[in-house]
Formats: sequence, structure tokens, C-alpha cells
Amino acid sequence: MRGEVKQAVGLRVACMTVTLAVVALLASCGGATNSNGPDSPPQAAAQACSPNNPFRGDATGPTTVGSLTIEKNWLRNYVDNAYLWFSDVPNVNPSVLNYSNEGDVYTSLDNYFNALTELPRDRFSFTYPTAAWDALINSGSSVGYGIEWHFGSNNPPRNIRVAFVHANSPASAAGVLRGDTLVQADGVSADAITPSGIDTLNNALFPATAGNHTFQFSRGGITQPDLTLAAGNVTLTPVQHQVLNVSGQNVGYLLFNDHVLTAEEPLIDAFTDFQGAGVTDLVLDLRYNGGGYLYIASQVAYMIAGSTRTNGQVFERTQFNSKRTAENADTEFIDIACVPDPNTFLCSQSGNLPTLNLARVYVLVSGSTCSASEAIVNGLRGVDVDVRLIGDTTCGKPYGFFGQDNCGVTYFPIEFQGVNAKGFGDYADGFVPADNNNGSNVLGCDANDDLDHALGDPAEGQLAQALFHRSSGSACLAVSQNSSRQSTLSLRASKAPASVKKPVALTNRNARKPLR
Repeated sequence: MRGEVKQAVGLRVACMTVTLAVVALLASCGGATNSNGPDSPPQAAAQACSPNNPFRGDATGPTTVGSLTIEKNWLRNYVDNAYLWFSDVPNVNPSVLNYSNEGDVYTSLDNYFNALTELPRDRFSFTYPTAAWDALINSGSSVGYGIEWHFGSNNPPRNIRVAFVHANSPASAAGVLRGDTLVQADGVSADAITPSGIDTLNNALFPATAGNHTFQFSRGGITQPDLTLAAGNVTLTPVQHQVLNVSGQNVGYLLFNDHVLTAEEPLIDAFTDFQGAGVTDLVLDLRYNGGGYLYIASQVAYMIAGSTRTNGQVFERTQFNSKRTAENADTEFIDIACVPDPNTFLCSQSGNLPTLNLARVYVLVSGSTCSASEAIVNGLRGVDVDVRLIGDTTCGKPYGFFGQDNCGVTYFPIEFQGVNAKGFGDYADGFVPADNNNGSNVLGCDANDDLDHALGDPAEGQLAQALFHRSSGSACLAVSQNSSRQSTLSLRASKAPASVKKPVALTNRNARKPLR
């Protein structure tokens, strides 16, 4: 798993922590390249696993006993063929210590993978234990308390606040609210600077395993009693929706946080309700959505735009490297429900999706809006839906992958770039709310993520800006520079401003399609 700056927030995330918040990793999670190694190692046998690989039992196919060397050889061969920028992969000596520790197979493989894909343009390739990946992306669950954390700064004062609380989670049951400010965790200040304090904070905020941790929050400037929260498997709340009455007209508000399989049904329910309420406009809140399954992004775009605008049009065209041009393919605007079984990936439904047939949509974004979420913006612009962006510059990831398991570890080198029906996919620096529509500039307004108001509250900063922009035609409210502005963190997962830390597996564009 990938990180960039040593202790950028003063927080370290262990290489094997599958609940990674995309903050800085220790230097041991990366590895320097070495030009003395072989260019293409032999013995690239699949599923020939080191006897010390703790994830071998989670492999998706039959395995044999191999070695760490064979696993690395397979990995090099896979990157050389699958990686979008394969011709730029450096020669890396696979025998150096960072990649050859039989006592810690996963870290060794992760270091080696990072060394192979450590290109200036690649901020996104990563590895993940296969079972943890499947649980997160297919079952929509992750180890934690149900809190998504907002960091105001890399350095003290960090201003760590609660951005979102998942329903039916330990945090929700304990009464933790959006906007609560972290004072301390497990007895350590939120602004700790010592290595031991940083480790304690990291282990409390982003637990790798189940267990109890103690937190102290302040709310409205008043310190609250200590809370003990039990970390465990938490089911994500990917979708919330409501209908707002604005000057006698119904406006839909849809909070969409993750493109996981469990999001499809509540998304269909939301659009069905919007359709029944006769909404005239939609505010789509993607500020915390790092991506996921591309097919769900296509469905969302279809349910917004409708059949007339999307008929015969491409939602996204995937373009692979020069070795794989035969695999270039189109993802259509999907108009049929699927709701796949997470084990078989076979669709369980086949009804027509509801649609709003909107010519315009307001999209709330931030530096945490990434990949498949950006594909919604790009795909709609490709069929001339008037997208208005409200918030901050998005992550900038027009790239995606399928992912490949070997010996219980799934590897995600960037495999393709996505372009819309007009052939546009040049937004590696993110989509920017602007006063014009030109390239990656999208007409809209700057706005703050207002942690002092609930999401969906018409007074909340980004939603209030969207509603004002709608009522005024194209004007923007002035934005305070002293409020809870999006953080200026420089993350491996995003060079745009970002605020909410999500598991790296949720900052992606996965092109795997379910089967009917």
C-alpha cells in the first residue's frame, strides 16, 4: 500500500493495515529503485506462493508451494504486461533487502510493487490483501468505528474532526456527531509530535483489528466525557437521500459516498423517490466519494440524464497500453438494474432503472472526489448534460484497473485511462469549479465543506452554495477563507486539496463488470 511523505500528518499507517487512511506511510512502506537488477525475471508462475505468505489461503485459485522470489517474478511479469506505462517501469533489483524479507512477505511484495510503479504520474497504484479487498468493495464493510476523519492540516494544530458517521456503527451508537473535534485518542493529544504519540494516534484512528480505544472530543468548544469505542467490522452507509422543498419546487439531495456493490439498491431507491416526487433539480454530493465500481457510476449517470441523452452514447471508453489495444472497450450508459451477488458477481435483477431526465445537475466535490466519481462528471459532460461543480478541485484520476490476485494479494497497477463520448479524459490535475467550461474547468463555485452543519442541511456550506447558484442562475456566494476549508494535504492518492481519509481501496475506478 502506497504512501508518499514520511509523517506528513505525523501519522504512520502500517503497510499491512487494510483500513488504510490515505495518509503518509513510514519510509519502510516504500522502496528505492535499483538499476542493477534484471529487466524481466524468469519463473513467473502464478499462484506459486511463499510458504511464509500469510494470505495464501485467500487466493482466488489453487496454489502451490513456491517462494517469495517466484511471487516477485510473477509480479514483475504482470506489471510489464498490464501496466498502462509499462515502458517506463524501472529496472529494480528484486534481491535487495526491502523486497526479500521472507519473514514479512506482504511488506516485501508491497515494497517491490511500489518500486516498479513509482512514476511521477502514478499516485494511485496499490496492493491489498485479497480477502480484505473483497470485503470492502463487495460487502461494503471495513474495520473501524464508522467514523470518517477530516484533517485540517498535516501539522499541529491538525484540527482533526468527524466528517461523517456511518449509521448503525459503534460511533453512531455512542452519539459521535459530524463536526466533533478530536482532543485526544488513547490518552494522546491529537497534536502529538513524538513517534510514540504518532503511533498511538494512528492505531486509534485507523485500527487494523478489532479492539477498544478511548477518545475525547469537543463539541461547540465544550470538552465531552471520554468515549470508549469498539473497533470492528462496520458496514458502510454509501447512500443517503432526501427531497428539499426550495421555493415551492422539489430538489433532490443525494449523498453518495462509495461505489461499492451495496450502494446499487439504495441508489435505485433514491432515484425512484426523486422520480415520484417530481424533482426539478438534483444536488449530487460526491465530496467524500473516492470511487469504486465503474458500472455503478454509469448507472448513476444514466439515472440522472435519462434515455434520450444517453441512447447509443458511450459513458466511458477504456484505453489500455500498446500491448493491449485489443482490449480497448466501451462502457455504455447502463439502464438496467443488476445488484450482483458478491460471491458470483452475477446480476440478480433486470428491471429498468428510474431516471430523472435532467439537463443539468449540481455536483458537490472536494479533493476526496476521485476516479469513478470523476467519471460521473466526465461521462455526463460527454453527452452535454450541464454539470455545475460546487466545492474544491477534485482528485484528478482518469485512470483505472481491474486488479489481479496472486497468492492472496491483489495488485492494482493502473491499467487504463478513461475518456468520455467526446474523447476527453485529460483531467489528471482534477476538475476545477470555475467561471467557464473549458477542458477540466467546469462551471460552478468554490465552497467550503461546512463541518458545523449536517450533510443535507440547506445551510451547510456546499449545499447552500449549490442552492444559491441554482436560484441565481450562475452567481456564487462569497466563500470565507476562515471556515473549515478543504485541507491542503498533499496525499499520495490526490495532489488536489483533500480532507477525508478513506481506505485506499475506495479511491479507485474498477472496470470489472457483473455478468447477466
